[in-house]
Amino acid sequence: MECYNCGAALTADSYCRKCGADVRVYRKILLASNGFYNQGLDQACVRNLSGAIESLKKSLQLNKMNIDARNLLGLVYFEMGDTVAALSEWVISKNYKGQDNLAGYYLNEIQNNPSRLDSINQTIKKYNQALVYCRQNSRDLAVIQLKKVLSLNPKLVKGHQLLALLYMEEGRYDQAARALHQAARIDENNTTTLRYQKEIKSRRKESGAKKHKREDLISYQSGNDTVIMPAQFKDNSAWQTILNIVIGVALGIAITMFLLLPNVRQQSKSEENEAVQAAKNTISTKDQSITALEHQVEELTGQVEQAREASEAVESKFGSYEALIRAYASYAADDIDAAGEALEAVKAEELGGDIVTIYNDVSAKVNEKYLAAMYQEGYSAYSKGDYQTAAEKLAKVAEMDESYQDGNTIYYLAQSYRRLDNMPDALVYYQKVLEKYPGTERARVAKGYIDANGGQTQQPEGQQQPDGQQQPEGQQQPDGQQPDGQQPDGQQPDGQQGEPQGE
Repeated sequence: MECYNCGAALTADSYCRKCGADVRVYRKILLASNGFYNQGLDQACVRNLSGAIESLKKSLQLNKMNIDARNLLGLVYFEMGDTVAALSEWVISKNYKGQDNLAGYYLNEIQNNPSRLDSINQTIKKYNQALVYCRQNSRDLAVIQLKKVLSLNPKLVKGHQLLALLYMEEGRYDQAARALHQAARIDENNTTTLRYQKEIKSRRKESGAKKHKREDLISYQSGNDTVIMPAQFKDNSAWQTILNIVIGVALGIAITMFLLLPNVRQQSKSEENEAVQAAKNTISTKDQSITALEHQVEELTGQVEQAREASEAVESKFGSYEALIRAYASYAADDIDAAGEALEAVKAEELGGDIVTIYNDVSAKVNEKYLAAMYQEGYSAYSKGDYQTAAEKLAKVAEMDESYQDGNTIYYLAQSYRRLDNMPDALVYYQKVLEKYPGTERARVAKGYIDANGGQTQQPEGQQQPDGQQQPEGQQQPDGQQPDGQQPDGQQPDGQQGEPQGE
């Protein structure tokens, strides 16, 4: 309990220890408010919802900040089907106390359920339309509308009471009694429900009273006795009695067939139509909810896909930066092979700003040394007869610069493939040697192997061979005529002092 003046915590004293305010009356008001709250809670537990509402309203009149009483009042309204009143109480409670308030949980349970919100809106609209029909004296339409309302919200006490009132106006007391019974199950001591039930009993009693017709009687004196008898007395024989019974049974059957059965069938058909319409309304509501959920799923799927693409782009860009850092570190450590392999994983288009300049600088320096180192390793392996290693190293050089060492790279790569019996790849590079370096000894050797393997390649028109002879078209170069290890055109690879002799 806090002081109304300064907000300090109150003790058992009659005055606030902080500001000195007299809190005796204030304490009694709060205690009375709590007493009404406890009374309303007890009444709600035994389903005396109307009494609980009155007690809780008194509690809030004494202390509008009684959050527990206001939340309970909202729950009682919600149990009676009056969702609008319940939401109003919970919103007020949430404004008074924003943290640790059950009203926030109640509001979220309703607001986060689109189908329930739509059902509440439909209930309100249909109930208001039923009231309009009642004012227009269209009781049949009002009954149909109220049945739709109760199919959406079976706990709406006002709906059951209004439906019972309409049945009473039409003389359908049994159906009115059933509607009031449903209302009493929700709120047992509702005064309106009890008053309507009493009215039904009264009307049933009046309609069930039979008017007895007084027959004309005659009386006469017989000695000391007075004899009273009908003015007309007729003695029926046995066959007349049987005939009357048969006629009565026939009339009863006729009345049942021609009067009661059509009404029963019509009533049953009307109830079936109402049930079908209620089911259609429910299906329509569910379809709208499903459509809304499908749209939400599509939006969330699109967001997830965008996030995934953005994540993949970031990971790819991060990988390029990481590879560039490794390349720079390897270059600084003079590990040219590792630096070259790291640069192969870098995507220059993903770099930006000054990083591109760094990449170009490192790439130029690394590639220069990397190509030289790879070519040197490839040529050395070729000279030693390790053609597999030579093919791997020279292929890396050719991938970066096919014209490196004035065409020696692709020439020795073709030779290595041929030594490995991989003639399809060898012919590809022989063709490149022939096209890029015509008139050289390497071109002559390449053409010989191409022709020997069924190639249709021709020496460019008018091109002279090194010995001054015109190469006949389609002439094959025999294997072994030109040593593979001999450096064509007298060129030496960097750092080499001699040539490998023989193939």
